[in-house]
Amino acid sequence: MDHVFAKVKGLRKNPFFKMISDCTLFEPVAINLAGCVDYNPDHNLDEDAWFKIDQFSQKGYCIDLLKNDFDSKDYADLTKAQFAKISYLFAVQGDDFYFQKITPSLFMKKKMIGFGECAEIEESGSRLVINSQPDAIYIKAFDTLVFRSLATISSIFKSIDSLYKEATNAEVEQFLDTSFIELTNEYDVTKVSKPNRKRVALAMATLDSMSDQDKTNMLTYIDGYCKQQLQFDKKNSKLEISSDNDLKLLLYGIEQRFYTTPFGQEKRLANSVQSLA
Repeated sequence: MDHVFAKVKGLRKNPFFKMISDCTLFEPVAINLAGCVDYNPDHNLDEDAWFKIDQFSQKGYCIDLLKNDFDSKDYADLTKAQFAKISYLFAVQGDDFYFQKITPSLFMKKKMIGFGECAEIEESGSRLVINSQPDAIYIKAFDTLVFRSLATISSIFKSIDSLYKEATNAEVEQFLDTSFIELTNEYDVTKVSKPNRKRVALAMATLDSMSDQDKTNMLTYIDGYCKQQLQFDKKNSKLEISSDNDLKLLLYGIEQRFYTTPFGQEKRLANSVQSLA
């Protein structure tokens, strides 16, 4: 039997309540886990794609609800007084859990004109809008969470936004002090944008896994694609970074986002990448 539950704000102990029994809230979503993308904050999802996190129950941000055996009889019924305090819904459909974040804009209370034998004003009770698609689905059989927006589910799974890591000022300064970077035009850590801070965090991890020879080849690779945008001092092996856009190109180069089409030999930049291995 499927059920709908609500998480109520402000309760540390037993914050979950049963709303509706014998109800399938969401249309089942067919998820092909092999086609889902391992979460990457710099990846732009296709319209029909989902991010995934495998072995979710072992993550620190997984809620206890998903770690323990679930029994609907353990939950009290939601009261009318608690309705406005709902922070998110979850629907248990089969063995899977469908989640929807609740925001004030989803609560509706409207005055309408009804037409019977004569026109009359009708005051509607409060209603809660259910989206056509859940914000996240926990697929229990595979211990995998799928979702489309990390920001949307960060209030459901506390600390999951740690996956969206921005480099700190100290980390950005460390990166800009790398031997192959030459800063010009007074560009410094204070001018590094938030998107580039996120890319710096990814690039630092990538650089750590590179050999010295790979780093040398990387500079040649970037120069081959960015001659018109970035100045490269081959003698000193330094790329000149004078703006946030220059830094973005460098960061894309470190992640090997530049490529040439095999047919037509057109040089391109991949806005998102996904490993096929």
